[in-house]
Amino acid sequence: MASTPRPLAIITGASTGIGRELARIAAERGYELIVAANEARIEEAARELRAIAPAVTPVQCDLSTADGVGHLVEVIRASGRPVELLMANAGLGLGHGFLDQDPADWRRVVETNVTGTLMLIQLVGRQMRAQSAGRILITGSIAGFMPGSFQAVYNGSKAFLNSFSFALRNELKDSGVTVTCLMPGPTDTEFFARAGMLDTQVGQDGSKGDPADVAAAGFAAMMKGEGDVVSGWKNKAMTAAATVTPAGMLAEQHRKMAEPGSGSH
Repeated sequence: MASTPRPLAIITGASTGIGRELARIAAERGYELIVAANEARIEEAARELRAIAPAVTPVQCDLSTADGVGHLVEVIRASGRPVELLMANAGLGLGHGFLDQDPADWRRVVETNVTGTLMLIQLVGRQMRAQSAGRILITGSIAGFMPGSFQAVYNGSKAFLNSFSFALRNELKDSGVTVTCLMPGPTDTEFFARAGMLDTQVGQDGSKGDPADVAAAGFAAMMKGEGDVVSGWKNKAMTAAATVTPAGMLAEQHRKMAEPGSGSH
């Protein structure tokens, strides 16, 4: 008698940080994995995950491009398996003032965080809807609640994802497919180094969240079918305050955290 195939989970941005922890949790739950990232370290992550996962397929691709998304979708289709979990976690940050940024850099943030994420969700989400089952986790951010002075494009992209996730969730409410938005605060990952923000107050803050805790909160919320989860009590308090604080005041508060050189004050 043929054995029942194991469930399949897709995790993007899985080479480090929150994405890698999400992949680890899925592996521990018995899922086969397709893990993607835009760097060769995804191979190293896959080797480690194979110690606990029944099967891991690494995909190095640039999800800021249609070709990169297409390559990942081809790998998913070639597996011949229905996707049970899609964790759309890939994202890029970018510090400094908007007028001082290279257009190629801020476009890559938008194309990774927004365009590529939506392309992947649409292609995989159609399959999930057709099978009347599936869970989607989108990594948004509490940054989406604040005008992001010196992180303007990044925060704007996360505001988009926070909003989009709830709209898509409502569209799919009777389909058997759930959508959950994970909204972490500052987390102890390589994000700030990659975004050029190590000289900022938030970049040097030693009380950032543990990516394992953030991933655990997001995975649990996804499996329960919840609409959103803000990880950590401090971030919950910040989010609650942001909903009643004037936008101009929030922008000034964010400036103090993210302005270059603020970490030396």
